[in-house]
Amino acid sequence: MRIGIICPYSLTIPGGVQMQVLGLARALRRKGHAVRVLAPCDGPPPDAGVTPLGLSLPTAANGSVAPVAPDPACQLRTIRAMRDEDFDVIHLHEPLAPGPTTTALLTHPAPLIGTFHAAGGSLAYDLMPRAVKFLARRLDDRVVVSDDAEKMASEALGGTYDKAFNGVEIKRYAEGPVIEGSGRTILFLGRHEPRKGLRVLLDAMSGLPANATLWVAGEGPETEDLKARFAGDPRIEWLGMINESEKTARLRGADIFCAPSLRGESFGIVLLEAMAASTAVVAADIPGYANVVRNGRDAKLVPPGDSSALAETLKDLMNDTDARHELVMSGRERAEMFSMSRLAEFYLKRYEWLIATVGPRATGAIA
Repeated sequence: MRIGIICPYSLTIPGGVQMQVLGLARALRRKGHAVRVLAPCDGPPPDAGVTPLGLSLPTAANGSVAPVAPDPACQLRTIRAMRDEDFDVIHLHEPLAPGPTTTALLTHPAPLIGTFHAAGGSLAYDLMPRAVKFLARRLDDRVVVSDDAEKMASEALGGTYDKAFNGVEIKRYAEGPVIEGSGRTILFLGRHEPRKGLRVLLDAMSGLPANATLWVAGEGPETEDLKARFAGDPRIEWLGMINESEKTARLRGADIFCAPSLRGESFGIVLLEAMAASTAVVAADIPGYANVVRNGRDAKLVPPGDSSALAETLKDLMNDTDARHELVMSGRERAEMFSMSRLAEFYLKRYEWLIATVGPRATGAIA
């Protein structure tokens, strides 16, 4: 089967959707299929089998910044690549994001399946309801990764959706180098913006013992302000942007992974990555995370925005080796349920159904 996967976001900028696209492509190739990923890239393609479509343009979205490529040159490259590759089926991730996914919807060169990841609202859905509904109707199949994603899509676009999940490449996180910290080490990964809750975690550090170390990876609009505010705490190590190999090595080396997000998380894939890396997880009790972990079994969930409760939970877990071990063991089993191999099987069945029922379409057809 010749499968095209289109991502609207730059693959060279870290992001949850980007990692899902690359991981799914690898899993499908391992099952013997020819897979090509089409996406913007702001540097060398990060993996084999990627067709770069040009540079991205940072765009505000959902309280964050999305590296999309809506320029005409990118759309022409998309059309050319779809024509040259002659895909049997094309899988669009965030199909209504501006750029190559919407170009695929307009030209419809093959059966199209769309996976909706986002939750928490969309400015495009609010400002252009007729346009996005028209584009959504051009999908032959619709999938969501969570209840929150389904709520957002169905309310704005109508239609019916089947539920999948985000997958984790178990072996990728379970094996390989380890970077260890000093004392009990907590790891934060994410963009430094209000919805990610980094300020809450930094406030919680005042309630943690002297042997605690906090690794802060990533950057964002709050970075300089937070660095200045917490400059007096030598336990905080600001790592800046880190690559995927360092990320997995630090996940394996940390004692606790902490995700204090306040909102806007559709599916907690980073929690699964931490659990696959055998790291205990403490996270905010928001729907996107509760979709993934079972509180008290796979992770400890605390009220979002409550730095005192977060500090108490972190301190208790740092001091209780047995409790951490129990979370790690349960978390590893939980991560297996969301393996990328299982997700690939889910999508392969849908691809086969689409090819059998929808059939080929002529490039450029507006149906």
